[in-house]
Parts: sequence; structure tokens; C-alpha cells
Amino acid sequence: MTVEALLVRSWRPLASSCRPWERRVLLGASAQLWNEASAALLNWEVKTRSGFKIDPQVPAVAGQQPVITIGAGLLRVVEPVEVMEVAEEEHWVGFSYRTLPGHPVQGVEAFILERVGQLVFLRVRSVTEPSDVPSWRRVFWLLIAAQWVTRWRYLRALKP
Repeated sequence: MTVEALLVRSWRPLASSCRPWERRVLLGASAQLWNEASAALLNWEVKTRSGFKIDPQVPAVAGQQPVITIGAGLLRVVEPVEVMEVAEEEHWVGFSYRTLPGHPVQGVEAFILERVGQLVFLRVRSVTEPSDVPSWRRVFWLLIAAQWVTRWRYLRALKP
């Protein structure tokens, strides 16, 4: 899969109710950082370093449906997802996934590393709308607030 697919095709809003979001941050500048961040990104470490558990925690592959959870005990939330695309190119590495029925929100999310010379950037993109589950739909505004915190963690997860 090409990076253009991650950057363009996956991000057209699905409906007028969708909330698109995107940020790009500089992680640093070195070949070592690029190599380490690329491996970490494809092994879901943006998620795990942000407090999520991935089962199984193996490199992202298109069609994969890992079990993503956050929290513990009664406050444990399960997020069913499916990896849509994975891209590994000379200056781009990343993957996108879509939520599956039962997820607290509906949408698509992508994590993309970009290398410009020695500079290494992380781009996080998402398109979100309310869940198909009525109980999650009722608290969508709380989930949007939780997304702000989670996204802040994502943007810092691969920084050295």
C-alpha cells in the first residue's frame, strides 16, 4: 500500500457528522530515531505507550483485527478494530485502522511517520463520529474529551 492511500483515500469524510482531526509533530532528527520509531510504530507502540493494550501485539498487517483495550476491571473498554492499510516506503511508514461494530466511536485512525532529511515527524489523523451502540452514542461528548487526552499521548509516545 502506498502512503498516498493513507494520506488521501482513507481521509475523505464519511458523512457530515464526521469530525476530522490531524496533527503533525517533530520527534527529532537522526537515522537511529527513524529506525527505532518505524519499528515501534508498526508494532502498535503509539497505542501501548499511550495506555492501551493490544492483543496480539504483533506488527500491523492489513486485515488484522487485534483486540485493543484500555482500563481495568469494570472500567475496561474494548475497542474492536481492523487494520485497513500498512505502508512502508523509504521516507514514510504507517498504518490505518477502522473501528468495527461495538467500538465506542465509529471512524478511522492513522499513524504515519515521515522522514525529511534527518527530521522525523509523526502525523496522527482521525475521522470520528458517534458509535453504533446507543449507550456509547449518549456519552459521545465525553468520548471526544477523552480523545483529546489520548491524542496528546499519541503525539508524545514515540519521542525519545
